Amino acid sequence: MSLHLSDEEFLDFQSFIHRQTGIQMHRGKKALICGRLAKRLQQCGMPSYGDYFRFIHTAQGQGEHQTCIDLLTTNETYFFREPKHFDWLTDYLRGLSPGTQPLRLWSAACSSGEEAYSLAMVLTEYSPRAWQLMGSDISTRMLERARTGHYPMARNKHLPPELLKKYCLRGTGRQDGTFLITKALRERVEFCHINLNEALPQVGLFDVIFLRNVMIYFGSATKQAVVNRLAQQLRPGGFLCIGHSESLNDVQHPLQPLAPAIFRKPGTAV
Repeated sequence: MSLHLSDEEFLDFQSFIHRQTGIQMHRGKKALICGRLAKRLQQCGMPSYGDYFRFIHTAQGQGEHQTCIDLLTTNETYFFREPKHFDWLTDYLRGLSPGTQPLRLWSAACSSGEEAYSLAMVLTEYSPRAWQLMGSDISTRMLERARTGHYPMARNKHLPPELLKKYCLRGTGRQDGTFLITKALRERVEFCHINLNEALPQVGLFDVIFLRNVMIYFGSATKQAVVNRLAQQLRPGGFLCIGHSESLNDVQHPLQPLAPAIFRKPGTAV
């Protein structure tokens, strides 16, 4: 079956994704939509992209609605991506005094979990306090992968060898060529489904939030709304880390720049 995505159908999906996730897909993403949805259309027996689009907006296609979002959202990530943030976090943790209040961190667009597990390794190594870590994503498909903590061996190339040896298990037999995050570390991370483009659930306050390499897909209005939502979830003196290719210069927010791609909420940390 040969499928063609018309300009009108592209605009439908473009509007849908922006409405649901805040992500802006320019016309250059037309091929991406075709590539990511073509197989799914065949699986669902849909003769065209237009039929599939109409289907996901029916009661019968309600479950397919999330599947479409999962397929169209970008999920490129790897362990210890942009390592300067992890260097900063290590120094921050080393400078903390022991305290009774647990540290709380949030990987707010964790994709398949590499960032969250990278944070968990650093926290285990250096935190002088008890800690809690949450990873969230808009894609339920990525969250399922994250919970397993199971990755191809090629994904470990940025993982420091000593941490790879300490927190990862090499697959053997049928699992050869893969590695698994240890159960002890997997159990320290709570993964949940959150759409940052909507009102946030009651997740409490955090000391550090990582939201990296996501806002490059947002327009200014969406970016401002998301940053201000996250700022409300930071404790006084808490930190927001964004991607090094991102900027908050075009939005109004209550945070103070601390270092490249790191912002601090005014106030005194406990």
